Amino acid sequence: MDGQTAGQLAEQTAWLLSELKRKRPLVHCITNYVTANDCANILLAIGASPIMADDPEETEEIAAAASALVLNMGTPSRRKLEGMVRAGKKANEKGIPVILDPVGAGASRLRQEMTERLIREVRVDILRGNVSEISFAAGLASCEKGVDVSEADRGIDRTEAALAAARRLGCTVAVTGEADVVTDGKHMARIRGGSAMMARVTGTGCMTSALAGAFAGAAGDSGEVFSAAVAALAAMGIAGETAFEKAGHLGCGSFHMALLDAVGGLSEKSIRERADIEER
Repeated sequence: MDGQTAGQLAEQTAWLLSELKRKRPLVHCITNYVTANDCANILLAIGASPIMADDPEETEEIAAAASALVLNMGTPSRRKLEGMVRAGKKANEKGIPVILDPVGAGASRLRQEMTERLIREVRVDILRGNVSEISFAAGLASCEKGVDVSEADRGIDRTEAALAAARRLGCTVAVTGEADVVTDGKHMARIRGGSAMMARVTGTGCMTSALAGAFAGAAGDSGEVFSAAVAALAAMGIAGETAFEKAGHLGCGSFHMALLDAVGGLSEKSIRERADIEER
């Protein structure tokens, strides 16, 4: 990974996609009821195998058998938190990559408690969210409203926030926005792509986190967590562009379905031709 160029990152993304389709990694998602169906379908489309177990009575067992664990705080509850912590600890024990999507972190007392406990008790490999969520999760900001970027945080530089969060938490951080930023504190990439239409379809961020789980699971023992995060954001960006080209003029519903189709149609060739990755 040391000294990778943008071209090498695109090539690594293409390789990870081929590995994903070959291995069909089992991705354990403890996610929210708003986007669970979309997350499962996006994983199937890319070539992974989803399982959406969230009951604390089984999350440890399921996590132990998975290739990656994705924790999503979109619809929080104390019961779900317990399931996440149990699964996260088991994943850590087994060396299984953990992806945390701290949806709305800081928007309520419960979300604050969930974020703080998960960061404290589970070793996270990839932290993905918008700049407000990442800033709160890393202890760089005190509050946030809702699941969108707060007005107070709109002026925050995503690159600086991602770098500070990665160094503070010791993990790979992916901050999504107009241009996505991925860093592990040493290496950094900026990924462009997608469509403004993606903001009009609920769950595209959750789906991106699910894809990060799929690529991290495909990376296996290679330890290419940084490359897996880059691959997930690049893949979603290409799919968003493709979906808009085919169905953007038809409306949100058609775009939604086209996005799923576009993820399913991703290939090594399309990654090499369309990935817009800038190594920094």
